[in-house]
Amino acid sequence: MQKGKVLSLEDRIPKIKEHRRRKANRRLIFLLTLFFLLIACVVYIQSPLSQINQIVVYGNDLVTTKDILSVSSLKKGENIWKINKEQAKKNLMAIPEVKKAEVRMEFPNNIVINIKEYSPIAQIVSEKEFLPVLENGTILNKSTLLADAPLLINFKTGTYLEELVAQLKEFPSEILNAVSEIHYDPKETDKYHIYLFMNDGFEISATIPTLAAKMIHYPSIASQLDSKVKGVINLEVGSFFKAYDEEEEKSEGEEER
Repeated sequence: MQKGKVLSLEDRIPKIKEHRRRKANRRLIFLLTLFFLLIACVVYIQSPLSQINQIVVYGNDLVTTKDILSVSSLKKGENIWKINKEQAKKNLMAIPEVKKAEVRMEFPNNIVINIKEYSPIAQIVSEKEFLPVLENGTILNKSTLLADAPLLINFKTGTYLEELVAQLKEFPSEILNAVSEIHYDPKETDKYHIYLFMNDGFEISATIPTLAAKMIHYPSIASQLDSKVKGVINLEVGSFFKAYDEEEEKSEGEEER
């Protein structure tokens, strides 16, 4: 059996010294790296690179960029590491038109604000003004004429308007876009009664609580009618059509009596 080779102390000393030297070099490199990183951080914090250079806003249409920046409380030149993104987001969510807000940093020193707004679902006619009504029921106090939103006439802020908006939210987009005007016309037997005037010339008599459920059948009903004969489609209880000529004949007969 062969005995293992035993190194003398003289042979081991150079290897121990080399090991210690390498270990000391690694420690020195680590300390130097850490030192320069700290210096770089101090220089960065003191330099313009740590200050907000630009604030970019995306997704806003109803709210101006100026108003968003003002409400967010974010300002150019502010230290980018001292901003409170959650507080800025909370401030933005307080804007009635804002449905969702995101605030994030973008390297090296820019702030990006992404806004998602509530969509206008109608516009209420008030003293010759056209005030947008959002899908959350908010009426904006700024006159804007929207091409695709139906006009709401004789409505006021309150239960009937809120319930109507809730119903309109359930409309398929193609049916909502087909509505030109909605008139609030309460009756003694139905305080929720309304008239809808469609872009294709038909008129609809309906009640707000069942409006969405009944209007989903409108394309099918309209397709079965003669497009040249206009009149009122009654969707209050069942569904039936009465031409304007019949309405006029009925009125004339009552007058003769």
